[in-house]
Amino acid sequence: MTNPRPLSLRVLACALFGAVAAAVGTSAQAQTAPAMAPAVSATSTDANVPSATAQKQAREIAQGDPARWFRQDPGAAASLRRLQKEMGAALQEAQGACHQLPAAQRTACMNDARATYKKDMAGAQAQVMAERR
Repeated sequence: MTNPRPLSLRVLACALFGAVAAAVGTSAQAQTAPAMAPAVSATSTDANVPSATAQKQAREIAQGDPARWFRQDPGAAASLRRLQKEMGAALQEAQGACHQLPAAQRTACMNDARATYKKDMAGAQAQVMAERR
C-alpha cells in the first residue's frame, strides 16, 4: 500500500497566503473606494518568499523527493513535527507577502498571518489524530 504524499509546503503556504490575501483584500476594500482593486493577488509566487527561505527550499528541492514520502509515517509525533514545520514555512511565506504590501496594510496582514498560524497550530494535534483514524 502506498502512502499518499502529504500536503506540500507550497500547498499549505498557498492556502495560508490565500486566506491572508482574502482578509487583506476585504479590509482594503472596506477602507478604500469600491473602484480600487485589492492590493494583494490571490496567487502566491516565489517573489513572496524571503531569500533565506528560498535558498533553503532550493537546497531541499535539489535533493529530490524526501524518502519520507515513500514510507509509512513512523508515528503521531513525527506527523505533528512535519505539520508544524509546514505551518512555520507557510507563515514565513505569508510574512514575505505582507512585507511587500504598503505600510498601511502591512500590520493588518501580519496580524492575520500570525492569527492563522496560531489557529492552525492550536488544531495541529487534533488534525494529526484525525489523519490517523
